[in-house]
Amino acid sequence: MQNLEKFNAELEGIDIRFNEPLSQYTYTKVGGAADFLVFPRNRYELARIVKFANRENIPWLVLGNASNIIVRDGGIRGFVIMFDKLNNVAVDGYTIEAEAGANLIQTTRIALHHSLTGFEFACGIPGSVGGAVFMNAGAYGGEIGHVLVSCKVLTPEGEIKTLDARDMRFGYRHSLVQETGDVVISAKFALAPGVHRNIRHEMERLTHLRELKQPLEYPSCGSVFKRPLGHFAGQLISEAGLKGCRIGGVEVSEKHAGFMINVDHGTASDYENLIAHVIKTVKEHSGVTLEREVRIIGEAL
Repeated sequence: MQNLEKFNAELEGIDIRFNEPLSQYTYTKVGGAADFLVFPRNRYELARIVKFANRENIPWLVLGNASNIIVRDGGIRGFVIMFDKLNNVAVDGYTIEAEAGANLIQTTRIALHHSLTGFEFACGIPGSVGGAVFMNAGAYGGEIGHVLVSCKVLTPEGEIKTLDARDMRFGYRHSLVQETGDVVISAKFALAPGVHRNIRHEMERLTHLRELKQPLEYPSCGSVFKRPLGHFAGQLISEAGLKGCRIGGVEVSEKHAGFMINVDHGTASDYENLIAHVIKTVKEHSGVTLEREVRIIGEAL
């Protein structure tokens, strides 16, 4: 594989960046370098990358747009695939089909433009459509599983297939593709006709709530922990006296204790150490064991 001529010949025309710092792309602004950071323009380039990587025994993973992920400081070996260029959104009647790299918030605004209701809950969720399907993202009583019709996925072998929503085994922040290693490359959503003014007002209301409660002015990985049964993670963290707790450049937000923000050139290690400290302290204080929602990937330094 280290034969650069072979590498360039087989992946000619694809946007590849070598030894690229991932901190430039993650919402946390942390993360070491990827050996090969690639930006496929379509599913065919994506399939070429994956099949080449499999043939050459090079590890590969899809980073989506890195909104609910912490990349460790040692970076990621092999291919890291980002879907920034796979971002087309099409509307057909009451159905929206979006490629995996489409921005979820922008997709909800397209639904608004066409007076389609059912997507308002996602109007403030950062990240991509693919990542939202992967983790069954949700907010304010709605979740992706409520509106998904089907999705196209790329298998670990590089083949493309379609999965119906009923086959996705959606649960709280869970979907089938978390188990199979399939990668969502597009998703189709069924919405309903609505009144543009009402949809806009609801999206404005939810956006206002999010701005009031969440520390959107700082880099963060979003909600760090899953909601414990019968509890709220932020409340348990706050009751344990951890608001403002800081390790290195990362601290528990004073605004919402369920968030950890990068306030001063924090590192992935700072995030991991703070997460471990919060889990330990909350367990000692309340007896509840918090479970991470954020994914942590890559190698430590």
